[in-house]
Amino acid sequence: MKTLRHLRSIYAATLFFSVLSATAQTAAPAHLKFDFGAAPAKSGATRVAPNAVYSDATGYGYEPGAQVSTGDSGNATTSDRPFLFSARVPEGNYTVTVGFGDSSAATTTTVKAESGRLMLERVDLPAGQVVERSFTLNVRTPNLPRLPTNATGREVVTLDSFDNGNTRDWDNKLTLEFVSPHAALRSIEIVSAPTTPTVFLAGDSTVTDRDAGGDVSWGQMLPRFLKTGVAVSNQAQSGETLKSFANSLRLDKILSQMKRGDYLFIQFTHNDSKANWPQTYVEPETTYKAYLKVYIAEARLRGATPVLVTAMDRGARGSGAPTHGHGGYPQAMREVAQEEHVALIDLYAMSDAFYAAAGSDASKILADGTHSTAYGGYEFAKCIVMGIKQNKLDLARFIVDDFKDFNPAHPDSYAALNLGVLFNSTPAVREPRGTATPTPPPTANPPASNPGLGPL
Repeated sequence: MKTLRHLRSIYAATLFFSVLSATAQTAAPAHLKFDFGAAPAKSGATRVAPNAVYSDATGYGYEPGAQVSTGDSGNATTSDRPFLFSARVPEGNYTVTVGFGDSSAATTTTVKAESGRLMLERVDLPAGQVVERSFTLNVRTPNLPRLPTNATGREVVTLDSFDNGNTRDWDNKLTLEFVSPHAALRSIEIVSAPTTPTVFLAGDSTVTDRDAGGDVSWGQMLPRFLKTGVAVSNQAQSGETLKSFANSLRLDKILSQMKRGDYLFIQFTHNDSKANWPQTYVEPETTYKAYLKVYIAEARLRGATPVLVTAMDRGARGSGAPTHGHGGYPQAMREVAQEEHVALIDLYAMSDAFYAAAGSDASKILADGTHSTAYGGYEFAKCIVMGIKQNKLDLARFIVDDFKDFNPAHPDSYAALNLGVLFNSTPAVREPRGTATPTPPPTANPPASNPGLGPL
């Protein structure tokens, strides 16, 4: 109890900063409209030409590498390759409405946001059909509220080399990615949504957004399964532990934005268990449980709902068989959930059931024994959604209508989902822009060269 009281005292003042952020950092509501046709833009909208490359001067445009052109008789912008469009906005939640469709050709469109968050999956439209689809999205920067005079502390999240893998999560823009064999983008509308609930994700590389690459987490897949009206703010990052997440001010960033009705999903284990990382190691029966209780207490102070998620098991390279490699950490988290009366999603148990039931697909769940492929991340996200339903969280009312109850002992097949094409066909150029300029990694916790139980 002494350890817990000491840890709680470290963050006692953050409630003040949460209130401060609601006032000092409140920006004017944004309402932006973009028209992607060749004709003069509709009233109140800005026409976006195919050669409009993003610049801070205009505040909108395509990211470098986009290969787009006018199509559908001048009514849309088309491309057969993934491309990115950005608009500069203050940090916060936004409802985004995208209009697409072609009068003479069928289209299938997937929309991702920021650093690879799956928002809309394969919207199929026959020729001649034009629709609008909406989703709610979170945008953030590394900045924290200004400190009062003479108060100690820092005002910027300590970004490290791993943040280079998801710079779009930390810049001052809202970025959308369109993946389609024949995109037909007609309009985008962006409207501030400050009162919508936010689902904050705190965790490591198995949860973080991934801008590109062979691994895709459940955290970046989760938005696909939630309706408009709730935003996912995935602030997990590679290499993080309960300790380092707090020390780098990532927890402070979440707390500064948190409001009543929000959620905090907490998944840490993969790196916390590394005893050869002495500055960030936590022992399962003592300090691991104590730090979890601090996160829980801080969320509750702000009227948010904490949710504990046991880390998925590792899988043997090549076969995908479960390794049962997390020792006492999953059980310690289960005990904390009971002691604190907190909702628990036992992803560890679900993952073992998934690995055992996947058959020949088991080796395709994980990219390297720890990090999931797009297939694995998608199925793990379904596990999270089932956990939301089984815990009867109010968040369950935002689950999309096409979600069917998921049993990890009866997973989807790799071939049926065919997700690789959506996450491997990434734009050729992804230059970091905006305010996210990572600082050098802390010498006490260097990146992947650290020894330990598997990759970060």
